[in-house]
Amino acid sequence: MKRLIILALAVIMLVTTGCSRNARDTAGLPTAAVSPGTMKVHFIDVGQADAILVQVGQQSMLVDAGNNDDGEAVVNYLKQLGIKKLAVIMGTHPHEDHIGGLDDVIKAFEVEKIYLPKVNHNTKTYRDVLLAVKEKKLKAIAARGGQSFSLGEARVDILAPNSDSYQELNEYSIVCKVTFGASRFLLTGDAEKVSESEMLQNNYDLQADVLKIAHHGSSSSTGKKFLKAVAPQMAVISVGSGNDYGHPHRETLQKLASAGIKVYRTDLMGTIVMTTDGQKIEAATQRTAAAGK
Repeated sequence: MKRLIILALAVIMLVTTGCSRNARDTAGLPTAAVSPGTMKVHFIDVGQADAILVQVGQQSMLVDAGNNDDGEAVVNYLKQLGIKKLAVIMGTHPHEDHIGGLDDVIKAFEVEKIYLPKVNHNTKTYRDVLLAVKEKKLKAIAARGGQSFSLGEARVDILAPNSDSYQELNEYSIVCKVTFGASRFLLTGDAEKVSESEMLQNNYDLQADVLKIAHHGSSSSTGKKFLKAVAPQMAVISVGSGNDYGHPHRETLQKLASAGIKVYRTDLMGTIVMTTDGQKIEAATQRTAAAGK
């Protein structure tokens, strides 16, 4: 399935850290590099999959790229933003709904660095990604908790994986925290409760204003202790409408509601773009969620 990512937006929500949320209408997405002093995080609607773009000035980082059939759409989305080079690509873990489109992206753009978890996995999808990396004469960096790097004016801290061996492939997920001024985004791939427990045990600074809910809102992720440690004001769930897994699970939505966290969902709102000046965070959605959802 080749997905056309629509650029028209319906609603913009203005959120100031610690303050109430206000809404106003807007239209259009940025078509050029982000201005200095600003960071944009795009949660691209790729259905039951993940694709996240972080833009800081001239620097861009892509975290996952949807399913195999989403590669072309993700490439087109980046090109429509005027992107020609990616400073960093992260493939959080080898499941198709996260790395499926990465080979298309790697082939289409100049790439400086690529991070992958250190895991043995033998599928055609993963081999396609590794082949694209090899053809570009890149060497994948094995992601591990404790690593960090700069992305323009932002700092990226890798908080997981923290082990070399897991029973579940999801637990190998790269988890990274992007900090821009006082604004913090925690991107979690499909990390489940074992990985969450390790991050808590390692006393990582998990606090973030925006939490990308792991594993499309599955109850196997977003444990109570982990959510309390992150203490986000906003959460984003990348999920497909009417998916076979029942994502997002009711238990996860109830936890978020009980904590008073504003939830953005790609199945209801389409692509979500958050913009920050390092203090306030402004969220624009492709469409307005239906009442009662």
